[in-house]
Amino acid sequence: MDFRIADTFTDSLARLTGDAQKAVKTTAFDLQMNHARPGHQFHKLDKAKDKNFWSVRVSADLRLIVHRSADSLLLCYVDHHDRAYDWASRRKLETHPKTGAAQLVEIRETVQEIRVPVYVHEERPVSPQVPPFRDTPDEELLAYGVPPEWVSDVKQADEDALLAVAEHLPAEAAEALLELATGGKPRVPPQPTTPVKDPFDHPDAKRRFRLLTDAEELRRALDYPWERWTVFLHPEQEETIRRDYSGPARVSGSAGTGKTIVALHRAVHLARRHPDARVLLATFSDTLAHALRIKLRRLTGDEPQLAERIDVHSLDRLGQRLYKAHFGSLRLVAPDELRRLLQEASDAADSQRFSEQFLLTEWEHVVDAWQLCTWEEYRDVVRLGRRTRLPEKRRAVLWDVFEKVRTALRERGLMTQSGVFAAVTSALAEGRNLPFDFAVIDEAQDLSVAQMRFLAALAGDRPNGLFFAGDLGQRIFQQPFSWKSLGVDVRGRSRTLRVNYRTSHQIRQQADRLLGSEMTDVDGNREDRSDTISVFSGPPPLIRVLSTQAEETEAVGMWLAEQAETGVLAHEIGVFVRSAGQLTRAEAAVGRSGLRSGVLDESVAPTKGSVAIGTMHLAKGLEFRAVAVMACDDEVVPLQERIETVGDEGDLQEVYDTERHLLYVACTRAREQLLVTGIDPSSEFLDDLR
Repeated sequence: MDFRIADTFTDSLARLTGDAQKAVKTTAFDLQMNHARPGHQFHKLDKAKDKNFWSVRVSADLRLIVHRSADSLLLCYVDHHDRAYDWASRRKLETHPKTGAAQLVEIRETVQEIRVPVYVHEERPVSPQVPPFRDTPDEELLAYGVPPEWVSDVKQADEDALLAVAEHLPAEAAEALLELATGGKPRVPPQPTTPVKDPFDHPDAKRRFRLLTDAEELRRALDYPWERWTVFLHPEQEETIRRDYSGPARVSGSAGTGKTIVALHRAVHLARRHPDARVLLATFSDTLAHALRIKLRRLTGDEPQLAERIDVHSLDRLGQRLYKAHFGSLRLVAPDELRRLLQEASDAADSQRFSEQFLLTEWEHVVDAWQLCTWEEYRDVVRLGRRTRLPEKRRAVLWDVFEKVRTALRERGLMTQSGVFAAVTSALAEGRNLPFDFAVIDEAQDLSVAQMRFLAALAGDRPNGLFFAGDLGQRIFQQPFSWKSLGVDVRGRSRTLRVNYRTSHQIRQQADRLLGSEMTDVDGNREDRSDTISVFSGPPPLIRVLSTQAEETEAVGMWLAEQAETGVLAHEIGVFVRSAGQLTRAEAAVGRSGLRSGVLDESVAPTKGSVAIGTMHLAKGLEFRAVAVMACDDEVVPLQERIETVGDEGDLQEVYDTERHLLYVACTRAREQLLVTGIDPSSEFLDDLR
């Protein structure tokens, strides 16, 4: 007999207490081992329209809803007695007549009224809305997976009601309708090339039903039920993960579309498919690498030998490790010492006409980034992103400064991180044994020039050698540059994920106002974000500008307390500020709410029972049910200190871009509730959010 679990089961399990979850897991394991054991208390559900629904007793009040047939047992839902029975009375498992996919369908007759949520009451002219699907043929709606009994509701729903209707539909139908309603064009429904015999084998069914063959698979699925990505994947994610690429490939998408999940599964897929290969899973910071290790352990919990062949590193740490393996000891120059060397060289060259900040950024983004070693290389380099024009005479003066710095570094035996990668890249080019067969890189938008050169030498144009995941709209550390010029060409092998799982429709839509609907990299690869959709709805974000810090503390504190009163747990709440200097404002607001707080460190692990407080940079990779973004004041976002040290016009634009991206990152950590506050005069970016 086939034993399966549904995503509705893992969702309902995640909402139970820890002790209740343990009892449910015990029952689930018993059912998998021997569902026919006399001790199992199966109870026929008389009121269920689907006669194959049964309840299984877990405890005095907990009931597990299963769908049982002669050759299959499906765990569908778990809750306290009355709620579990009510859920079963309003569902049925059926095969869609058009697509052939297995679906858990909400029975239309049990829905008394589809209520359209009204979060903000405002007076506005009322104009009749034409239902967007009023004239859409039934066959077209069925082709997208709309259950036959819901076709009429879809055709009658206006734009306001469509989100509410979509929440009652299977995921593939909801996604297609929302994309059409927002002006997009759904991709071709994932119809198999040949009809599937088993409706559970349809690509759309696999996103919600998982066949489990042994106890280890079940244990892994139930250990972290809230992380559905370890068990269920969207068909587009699955196709991207398993696809063969003739060269470097990239997956992009806005915040919450599952890029990191695709990267994790891609690394595991490569390791599983190539039993003798070593796979690199890397990102740009130690913080995010730590988070990747945790996720990888959850994904490969029952396959330790597989996990051993996947090395997880931050790229800088990896570069340093490989340098030491090839060349021995390593001494990196400290930022303060580099500034001092630049200043000394500038004084000696009598080049006071250039500011200290201009010299530093010219060194970091041009000379050191591209590892320019001669005057001719510096004279002829294209200074991408640097708008201050430099005639040859002025460049000659600057090169005198930079040559002195290079000499000082050599004499002191010091290296820059870019120099480390340059040395390692040369060593890889000369050697025959590469340390990795495949490389999967997350948060690729923040790779440096030197890191990209290293990756090109590591995997080059080998089939499946390089796989990148990233979002141009979340670039907060590095200036843009041409990947193609460094030997990494992803043209024709790029795709954009479009389904947002993390953030509500309202939060995503408002946060997207900080960015354009379309973003293009230096090589002309385009990311179209206009057709991104969220799979669930919620209240709109709140944006409040207060008169004083005391008023902000009071407002945010009350909002946090309200979240707790509605059932949001403390560790499901995050409070973010621009910089460490504003952390005291966040701590005061959490203190006003009566909740405990914990400041995030480099490990980025929220403390259970405490509200997470951190800077926007540490928000990367995190998710919370509710988020407050505080201290969005003028001169804080964007940070005035960065603006005042701008070296040229290109730097100024870069500051505004990355500061805007940083606020976008912070806002999109919120799943259901978002509050953004500042003190008058507030950040100019809040006008865009509104």
